[in-house]
Amino acid sequence: MSSNAPITTIDVDNGRVSAPSNPTGPTRRRSFTPAQKLQYLSEYETACETGQGGAFLRRHGLYSSLMSEWRRQRDAGLLEGKQPGDTVGAPSREQAEIARLRRELAKAERKLATTETALDIMGKAHALLEQLSESADPDPKHKKRS
Repeated sequence: MSSNAPITTIDVDNGRVSAPSNPTGPTRRRSFTPAQKLQYLSEYETACETGQGGAFLRRHGLYSSLMSEWRRQRDAGLLEGKQPGDTVGAPSREQAEIARLRRELAKAERKLATTETALDIMGKAHALLEQLSESADPDPKHKKRS
């Protein structure tokens, strides 16, 4: 038997015979265009929101490390405006710093929005309590008995 021969698997229980998907040689490494990367990344992030990120990766034969790398590239602006076939390299120091600052800014904006909402709610609660205290009758326990 030659060492380059494809390995065939026989499942005795159900009589199935399976052969490698590409018996002619090694599989070719897949490559993705910037548009495909952005599309897969968007779909993956949507799937993660519903707890289906792992299933999405398995269904498409992708790895979470690819998603992390593509997210870094997207955040650094390396995937925007690229044409199919254009190479996407590693972000430069400046691009990585810009991406980091953008993430920090987005986080600070989310925190600010939450704080503004909380202050708005507290202001309304304070106004409601003021209104209730002004319109409330005096406490019956403190009334003088005749």
